Amino acid sequence: MSLPLMLRHPRLQPWSLRVDRAPALAWIALQTLALWPTWRWVAARLQDGSDDPLGVLALLALAALVAVLRRDLRCAPRLGWLMAAGVGTLAATLLRGAAPALVTSLVAVLAWAAGLLAFLPDARRGAMRAEGGVLWPAPRLAVGRLPVLGLAVLALPLIASLQFYAGYPLRVLTAEASRWLLAPWFAVVREGSSLNVGGVLVIVDAPCSGVQMAWAGYFTACAVALWAGRRDRDFALRLPLVGAAVLVGNVLRNSVLVALEAGPGAAPWLHEAVGLVALAAVCALIAWGMGRRPAIDRVCS
Repeated sequence: MSLPLMLRHPRLQPWSLRVDRAPALAWIALQTLALWPTWRWVAARLQDGSDDPLGVLALLALAALVAVLRRDLRCAPRLGWLMAAGVGTLAATLLRGAAPALVTSLVAVLAWAAGLLAFLPDARRGAMRAEGGVLWPAPRLAVGRLPVLGLAVLALPLIASLQFYAGYPLRVLTAEASRWLLAPWFAVVREGSSLNVGGVLVIVDAPCSGVQMAWAGYFTACAVALWAGRRDRDFALRLPLVGAAVLVGNVLRNSVLVALEAGPGAAPWLHEAVGLVALAAVCALIAWGMGRRPAIDRVCS
């Protein structure tokens, strides 16, 4: 008996109907359980202090997205994304022990995100808007796929690995850009990833590479894109703003800190304040750029 005929057998039809009508949250929970080794590795990586716990924020953002859209999840999943989720989950299971844990976990979180995208609605209802003293429903906002995939990647403990592979080149780039900015006011020479400012050697260390700021910038971009209902095309077109804002903000922060180190000295709290102000300014700029409606949308509304 062929498989289609078996599925139409009277004894199998009630079972197949129950499977078809299973809630979307149940399928998401089952896939989450199937990827339990990945979540256990992530938790262990965070607990041993080898990486920053920033990925927890990305997981919380995805959990908040599911909570907000739980009543709008699709009854019939998108088969393409569902197939990608199944293949990815199987691949992550087969790769475990045969590939680096970070690579295996990357495949796993992308598979989990694909399973989530299979059930997410095509659009969500925006906030109510007031017009003429009457509340009107806002237009339906798109649920972007790229921001969901981006948050899934950011949920991994990536900071230590990025510092290891990209930290030094980023520090050299930052030091060279800071040298150009400081040259009109200081006698400054770059020595590797350090700056010699009037005989004072200032080291551009790992926190000054901008890896943490880049993580915060892309997290802000993904979260605001989902909140504002940015479509994938609009999100991708605005991504260069994220990279530019992070690069400029990190160079300016490093230049100010180097100038403070080369001067008569500054209180430690001032260094922390400069870093926090730079990070807040970069994230605010990215949030504004990602949340700002295109001009054609404002004209049409």
